[in-house]
Amino acid sequence: MKSNWYTPANLLMVTGTAIGAAFSGAAHAVNDLAGGPEVRQLNLPVGVTKIAQEQYFLHNAMMILCTVIFIAVFSVMFYSIWKHRKSVGHKAANFHESVVVEVVWTIVPFIIVILMALPATKVLVAQKDTTNADLTIKATGYQWKWGYDYIKGEGEGLGFISTLKADHRAFSDAGAKGAVPDNYLFAVDNPLVVPVDRKIRIITTANDVIHAFAVPQFGIKQDAIPGFVRDTWFRAETVGDYYGQCQELCGKEHAYMPIHVKVVSAADYSAWVDGKRKEAAAKQDDPNKVWALPEILARGEKVYASNCAACHQANGKGAGPIKPLDGSAIVTDADHNKQIAVVLNGAANGAMPAWKQLSDTDIAAVVSFTKNSWSNKTGQLVQPAEVLAARGK
Repeated sequence: MKSNWYTPANLLMVTGTAIGAAFSGAAHAVNDLAGGPEVRQLNLPVGVTKIAQEQYFLHNAMMILCTVIFIAVFSVMFYSIWKHRKSVGHKAANFHESVVVEVVWTIVPFIIVILMALPATKVLVAQKDTTNADLTIKATGYQWKWGYDYIKGEGEGLGFISTLKADHRAFSDAGAKGAVPDNYLFAVDNPLVVPVDRKIRIITTANDVIHAFAVPQFGIKQDAIPGFVRDTWFRAETVGDYYGQCQELCGKEHAYMPIHVKVVSAADYSAWVDGKRKEAAAKQDDPNKVWALPEILARGEKVYASNCAACHQANGKGAGPIKPLDGSAIVTDADHNKQIAVVLNGAANGAMPAWKQLSDTDIAAVVSFTKNSWSNKTGQLVQPAEVLAARGK
């Protein structure tokens, strides 16, 4: 069985982190993360789903079987080499073939392969059976965050973006100096919330490049490919918080694209859905509303912190190939449509992702915020109606 946690991408990241820690002056003391990776973890997690537990059993059983075969074959080989060596007077036998030996070494491996294939196939087929789901959620990969849309079941119609918490990103940018939290680079602003003991179907796709939705405790890993729809499922048996990461190298922020799934009781899930619906209703702004500059700037600051600061930095200076917004000609231009078009459609062949999933008001707010922050004291105010008009062009 393929490990859900130890992909080449994550091994590279973990190896680099370990080497960096080995040569740094400060040792970071971290503990096992409940529902996430453990310190010096070498094996798959036991998991909280039947599939994950069966994967764990198969992995161990196959390892034991392969080890026994390895020891048996090489023991016979080395014993034969040592016992019948030329230096003690043995002479090489001259014969062609033995029907008995041919039959034995054909039938025995065949039986072993069948014994390995039957349980593995059973689990593999079960992994792909996404029928009769209680809840269907679409997980969309963005550079570098996840979007969740509740498509079917309780909570249908809800949708939100899940992003690494800004303080964790800032802590990483500062060199992770000081006490490192156990959930370092796993904490998000909006976790995916699901009820316990319910079959959850996850539909994966992507907005820009290939991502991969993976939560080891659930035994799931499914690529998210632009223009394609894939699916997987899980049924968590224990309430708690469970963590994963994008497991496909998707760009320079790959390490900052965590997955946090919060499994709650049925009653708590219903309460969460009710709260989210009220929250969504409050955010359904009239795109024709005329905003004053102070109130739209306050909203724009929050939108910028959640969606833009990771790349452009809180000070708007950018980093490396990321262009600065402070002093940008497009940002300070009196033609609002130039910046609105970039935010809506992206730029630089996807290096700047499209943000069409944000509301007209949120886009107007964040554009207004950048036009009036740092040294960009333009006094310009972008209204949601301008964004709505730009969408139709």
